[in-house]
Amino acid sequence: MLVGDVIRKYRKQVGITQEEMARRLGVTTPAVNKWENNNTQPDIALLAPIARLLGITTDTLLSFRDSLSSEEIAAFVKKLDQDLETREYAEVFTEAKKTLEEYPNCDQLIWQTAVIFQARRNIDQIRDKEKYDDIIYGWLERCLQSEDGNIRKEAAGSLFYAYLQKEEYEKAQSYLSYLAVDSPERKRKEAVVFSKTGKKQEAYRAYEELLFTNYQFISLVLNDLRILYMEDGNHEMAWKLVDVQNQAARAFEMGRYNEVSTGLDVAAWEKDVSKTADIMRQILDALDHIGDFSQSSLYQHMIFKEMDPGFADRLRKSLVGGMRDESFSYMRGNELWEEILEKGLDSPLRSEDTLVSDSNQTS
Repeated sequence: MLVGDVIRKYRKQVGITQEEMARRLGVTTPAVNKWENNNTQPDIALLAPIARLLGITTDTLLSFRDSLSSEEIAAFVKKLDQDLETREYAEVFTEAKKTLEEYPNCDQLIWQTAVIFQARRNIDQIRDKEKYDDIIYGWLERCLQSEDGNIRKEAAGSLFYAYLQKEEYEKAQSYLSYLAVDSPERKRKEAVVFSKTGKKQEAYRAYEELLFTNYQFISLVLNDLRILYMEDGNHEMAWKLVDVQNQAARAFEMGRYNEVSTGLDVAAWEKDVSKTADIMRQILDALDHIGDFSQSSLYQHMIFKEMDPGFADRLRKSLVGGMRDESFSYMRGNELWEEILEKGLDSPLRSEDTLVSDSNQTS
């Protein structure tokens, strides 16, 4: 870490402005700003006063013992685990605390150490385990200032669960600000807090929204994966993905339309007349049930917009138009497809109009 970065980090930790720091050191505010942007270095005579003002050593200021390699951290963590198996928690804790004081800028080391001691005192029968709160939580709080986004997120998660366990729900919720607003994990944790604070309806709704949106994501992934297998000419996996996507729609109670609407592209890719006709018929039959997911008890606490009465017919016309495309010319002679051609867009097929295709029909 550069000197300017160290100055900025510890100035913020002690809670003083650049102006206040400049005044105390007898320099200008632009000078402090240039240090923190690593445009210039402070005069050597100022190093000791800067370190005293920030509450650190000059070694820390100059980053002489700034960090450890990933291999060194892994070795330290391994030894820490081993020591906690054979030695007293308090003894190992004291030694680890001294090590962290030597490497105050090594966020990865601090975070992993905090997580290990937090987990161990929850699992093992540690005497007076609450007395370690301030130090462990302090380590995790320091990690919230890390430049590594993953460390910030993980530290926030650890603090969330720590205060959740202490039933300090407002404090626990405050750490969710370190997670992305649209993060599913943030929403899930918010639901946990709702459920613990008497907001059951909000909790139900949050969990149901997670189910609903995650189905959409899963469906998109399965769709993309199917296309990838088609590009590689893997027919077996393409159909397997169709089946999995249809099963997912059933499991998440997304309604008949979503259960049958996958696979037409695979059947067309294979120019399979029988499968194409069967999937076309099922899609057209299920169109009037496209919004059935809104009636599922899985989503009973969600509020869905009322579907436009004309949406199903517009979608039907769009689908029928696509089914009449020249890419389906291999369907010539099939009764269902010929009827789609004949009726066109002005008289879209209803379920009672569709004909059962001849399974022996060939192109």
